[in-house]
Amino acid sequence: MLVENLSVPTRTKLDVEIGIRDEDRQAIAEGLSQLLADTYTLYLMTHNFHWNVTGPSFEGLHARFETQYLELAEAIDRIAERIRALGLYAPGSYSEFSRLTSIPPVSGVPVTEEMIRLLVDAQETVVRTARSLLPRLEDCKDQPTLDLVSERIGVHEKNAWMLRSLIVF
Repeated sequence: MLVENLSVPTRTKLDVEIGIRDEDRQAIAEGLSQLLADTYTLYLMTHNFHWNVTGPSFEGLHARFETQYLELAEAIDRIAERIRALGLYAPGSYSEFSRLTSIPPVSGVPVTEEMIRLLVDAQETVVRTARSLLPRLEDCKDQPTLDLVSERIGVHEKNAWMLRSLIVF
C-alpha cells in the first residue's frame, strides 16, 4: 500500500538558553571539537597499537592499551554529547577529525618502544588541547564543560606518566 502526502518534518532551530551567550557556546563547541578530534585520533592510535604490539612486553602492553582505548571510547561519547548539549553538532567523520586534530598521523607499525613514545606524545597533546579551553570555560562559568575537560586532563596526564614509566627517554 502506498501512502501519499507524507511530509518529512523540517529541522527547526530552537534557541538554547542555558546562560551562555551564543558566541561563547560556539567557541566552546569549537574547542571541544578539537578535543574530540584529538581524543578520537588517540583512540585509533591506541587501538591500532593494541592489535599490533609485539615482543616480550606484549601481554602487559596489549592489556594496558585495551584499558586505555576502552576509556577513550567512553570519553569520545561524553565530549560529543557535551557539544550537543551546547546546541551545536559534533564532528563525526575521518575528514573532520583529520582537519581538527593536533596529533600527527602514524604510518605503518612502529616498534614497541616507538609506540609508547608516540602514545606519550599524543596523550600530552590532548592535555594541551584540553588545557587551552580552560580560560574560556572559566570566563563563561560553564561548569559542566569545565568538569569534563578537567577530568580529561587528569586522565591523560596519568596515562602519559604511566606510559612514560615503561621506557627511559
